[in-house]
Amino acid sequence: MEKTDAKRLLILKILSEEDEPLSSQVIKERLQERGTALSERTVRFHMLALDKAGLTEYKEKKGRYLTAAGHKEIARNQVYDRVGFLSSRIDELSYQMNFDWKKRKGTVLVNVSLVPLENSSVVYHLIAPVFESGLTMGQKVAVFRPGDKIGDTLVPPGYFGLGTVCSITLNGVFLSCGIPVTSVFGGLLEVSGSRPDRFAAIINYNGTSVDPLEVYISSGMTDCRGASEAGHGFIGASFREIPAGSLDQVTEIHGKLTEMGLGGILKIGYSGHSLLDIPVADGRIGLITAGGLNSISALTEADIPVKSKALSGMIEYDQLIMYTDLYSALSQIRSGS
Repeated sequence: MEKTDAKRLLILKILSEEDEPLSSQVIKERLQERGTALSERTVRFHMLALDKAGLTEYKEKKGRYLTAAGHKEIARNQVYDRVGFLSSRIDELSYQMNFDWKKRKGTVLVNVSLVPLENSSVVYHLIAPVFESGLTMGQKVAVFRPGDKIGDTLVPPGYFGLGTVCSITLNGVFLSCGIPVTSVFGGLLEVSGSRPDRFAAIINYNGTSVDPLEVYISSGMTDCRGASEAGHGFIGASFREIPAGSLDQVTEIHGKLTEMGLGGILKIGYSGHSLLDIPVADGRIGLITAGGLNSISALTEADIPVKSKALSGMIEYDQLIMYTDLYSALSQIRSGS
């Protein structure tokens, strides 16, 4: 693909994520956020070319928007859904996070799940056991009202949003401390006697464009309720590797994160030794982390129609509440207060 075409396709992607026309200045800013620096003049040049191709159209005084042909072009090229995209996305989001674990301030990455308001009264009772068992990422959630927007996810009327902490947050924290983390795969982890036992299925991050846990949940393969309530079942988990020399530092930082409701490591291996039969190279250590959507899978398992999107966007840490406060927060939404 030519570089010019790649830039124009990126502009089309940016326009496709918005509900309103964008000016050249705003498009320039969106491009910069994604690591592509162009002058406003150059952006206008590309936009005129896209107008001529019939992919975008100018709306007077408001900016440009995608035409039907523009939407088809995005779907045809599938630039951002190519194999290996998820691995790149994980690295990008880890780098963008600015959470300072010592000050307990900054942004963390969340998954967003849309839940019908009519089911709000049972949500807490279904997901609380998963949090209590420690089989999900952290102990905090965010609650979003109809009309709220998180990343490119808009909470529609008749729904509320639940933001669960994504396990990639750990990558971001460790990276900020100079510890590189390699995300290897997302897996379906069997829990026996309330302890991690084995991986029943795995999907490598560098070979998929879809979050593995979304696949397992939508396919009905999880049993997070069984794992949390009876000690046996299947949950979402991920496998990561860190340098062996960082073990003490990682253990210390994770202990602090757990205190602030952001812990998620289920099991740590030994240098050069396999972890749950997953081989690890010399000089590396394996980590198994709980999936951030595990609590949400308990809702799906109870036949509640939930729409989830992993790695939805960044929110400030202080927007999170303890899961024990979720019942009260949802009661306020139901009452309209």
